[in-house]
Amino acid sequence: MYDLIIIGAGPAGLTAALFAGRYRLNTLILEKMSPGGQIIFSPTIENFPGFPGGISTQELVERFKKQIDELGINIEIEEVQEIVPVSKAKNLIYNIKTKNKTCGTKSIIIASGAQPKKLDVEGEARLIGRGVSYCATCDGPLFRDKEIVVVGGGDRAIEEAIFLSSYAKRVFLTHRRSQLRASRILIEKAKINPKIDFVLDSTVEEIVGSDKVEAVKIKNLKTDSLSVLSCQGVFIFVGIKANTDFLKNQLDLDESGFIITDEDLKTSKDGIFACGDCRKKSLYQVITACSEGALAAASTQRYLL
Repeated sequence: MYDLIIIGAGPAGLTAALFAGRYRLNTLILEKMSPGGQIIFSPTIENFPGFPGGISTQELVERFKKQIDELGINIEIEEVQEIVPVSKAKNLIYNIKTKNKTCGTKSIIIASGAQPKKLDVEGEARLIGRGVSYCATCDGPLFRDKEIVVVGGGDRAIEEAIFLSSYAKRVFLTHRRSQLRASRILIEKAKINPKIDFVLDSTVEEIVGSDKVEAVKIKNLKTDSLSVLSCQGVFIFVGIKANTDFLKNQLDLDESGFIITDEDLKTSKDGIFACGDCRKKSLYQVITACSEGALAAASTQRYLL
């Protein structure tokens, strides 16, 4: 029986474990892949405080892990399949089931993260971290004076295209429809930006390159014609999906599957807290994930007390 089980070993989950360990909570981390979460797809983190010039993602994750190891907290590679509430006298405990085991715990922090929606085109998976990115703030500075393609038509795509234009030589924004879904004010800002070109009624059919991005193949949906657009980077913003399928309607989620919490990161169930990218919020960054991990651990400790 654990005091706390943390689901997910990204920045939010690892920070929650760091604080839980300092609170002397008997803690276990369950992670379905490997520590680091989605940030492992970016080679460098440029905007984490205390590291001018950036830090390699691998080194940052290793530093996180070292702090956890010093506190004696284990990370087990197990994918959580189900959370089962169990009443014991006055206290509610939970059984967490994975494919290989069942663990009991008095509280849970869900830090299972989210994943960007993919285009699922040839070259995309192979070139992630080699020109294909899903985070402009993380990777934008790496594309100074380069030509890049942004895919998407919503607020985030337009916001990120405007942000990337401060680094890139040229930004080509592609969208499958003739009208963008973003707010009018963002569209107006993008249209007057001399570095942004719009490629509408078009889809990216393939990302071309051997070791790094060299071009994209684009299909015009009105004419069915194919063209090749030379570029060094492709930034994809077609939505994100929370990794919350295992919850099976146990918690209050928004329409996109993100966990709804209060200001203390408490979910709709007693003893269950959520932090990081699986949570409904407005900014998905490493620094916000870490701050939420710390708060989730503090709220858990108060709950257990």
